[in-house]
Amino acid sequence: MANELILVLDLGGRYNRLITRRIREAGVYCEIVPYNTSIDKIKSLNPKGIVLIGDPDRAPEYVDLKDVKEIFEFGVPILGVCYGMQLMAQMYGVSVAKGTKEGYGESEIHFSTKGELFKGIDEILKCWMNQTYHINEVPEGFIKTAYSKKYPVAAMEDAKRRLYAVQFHPEMDRTQQGMDILKKFLFDICGCAGDWAVDSFIEKSIKALKEKIGDKRVLCGLSGGVDSSVAAVLIHKAVGKQLNCIFVDHGLLRKYEGEQVEEVFKNKFDINLVKVDAEKRFLDALDGVTDPEKKRKIIGEEFIRVFEEEARKIGSVDFLVQGTIYPDIIESGVGGTAVIKSHHNVGGLPERMDFKGIIEPLRNLFKDEVRKVGLGLGLPKEIVMRQPFPGPGLGIRIIGGVTKEKLEILREADHIFREEIENSGLDSNINQYFTVLTGMKSVGVTKNQRTYDYTLALRAVSTNDFMTANWSRIPYDLLETISGRIIKEVGHINRVVYDITSKPPATIEWE
Repeated sequence: MANELILVLDLGGRYNRLITRRIREAGVYCEIVPYNTSIDKIKSLNPKGIVLIGDPDRAPEYVDLKDVKEIFEFGVPILGVCYGMQLMAQMYGVSVAKGTKEGYGESEIHFSTKGELFKGIDEILKCWMNQTYHINEVPEGFIKTAYSKKYPVAAMEDAKRRLYAVQFHPEMDRTQQGMDILKKFLFDICGCAGDWAVDSFIEKSIKALKEKIGDKRVLCGLSGGVDSSVAAVLIHKAVGKQLNCIFVDHGLLRKYEGEQVEEVFKNKFDINLVKVDAEKRFLDALDGVTDPEKKRKIIGEEFIRVFEEEARKIGSVDFLVQGTIYPDIIESGVGGTAVIKSHHNVGGLPERMDFKGIIEPLRNLFKDEVRKVGLGLGLPKEIVMRQPFPGPGLGIRIIGGVTKEKLEILREADHIFREEIENSGLDSNINQYFTVLTGMKSVGVTKNQRTYDYTLALRAVSTNDFMTANWSRIPYDLLETISGRIIKEVGHINRVVYDITSKPPATIEWE
């Protein structure tokens, strides 16, 4: 995958994924593994450096120092972040103290010029840090390299043993010069060259896929989403017509998406594509169902049945392609592997189907990297930059029962909302935006006539990783334009509301 590797050892931190992304953004390949990964496994991966990261309130309840002792003695540079710093201090005989505050906050950190990690860094920076626990002194052999007014040790290092630690989170945007500090560790201390790039990933992946697949046949359940689309084109670049794609149009897609998938994959890339029009079948199965979990299960089960039927028509196939990406791997268990995980877009491909193997060409990539690969492969921007979309589609953006009429209303309203956001240029600042047809009706007046129609909700959020999200501050004038167009052009909607709830406490989707 890359000629050099940094390992992130997860100690239960909420920011392990973010620091991994930041390291890759610096051009260095990085992976997450559990903190108790065996030293033999770590040695076999041959990392150029290790990051130990965790939060005191989210770390494993008991981290046995025996589990990490050999890691500290391994000899490669180690950066301890937050709980990683406290664990390093404990390893070398210093106890951890309870702070005066709990949780995260911004602190003004003063840096010493004696440390290797902070050469060229400003003497005073605002940093984002967990204030629940801290250390009051450094272990023998270490020097203190940073402090704050409240915390006597905000960073420390032992250059001889190549051990470095910070109480704050350099990967966070709220930490000034955080990327500069990470780059100091990666390039000046670990000696990384920074050879991780999308172009090299594409080239190496195509070569590896050709070797793995040989003359065998491959099947892909193409949803039209970013992940499955990029995976399909990458496989196609490797083996051409040996790839067969099945696109199940369940009637729950956004406006024009079905036609767009067919146009791009059949006409632009000349991929073997079977498009199945299954709208009536899915709507019949969903008739009268209002519970969101039941809707999800019905849509997932029906997708499996359709996929099975179409796969049998194609005949014997050796490999199944999955659009699994790195966050899926992390969320299913850090460092774990999945033989057939739940279908990334719908809800589960059948385990009983007879395949010789599963191919997951994107399993080591984050979403932003997947998008870069897609653009590098020549996929149109409108597919690569497509808004995240749940597998059950519009079926879970309609509160209550799903009908063809409600789908048409929601499709038109959603199209207007997305169009106006894109025309305003805000699409690059908002990570996800969509509409929800609520189950609520209210009284209104249209053309001097009383109406009793649906209430539509607009949802827009900004986020780094979709684990947390802030509601987006769309200008009032734009919201007024969007609301006016929807009520005027769509019909059966007489009230538009804007969701101003962040995640948490709310989820991004309503169902």
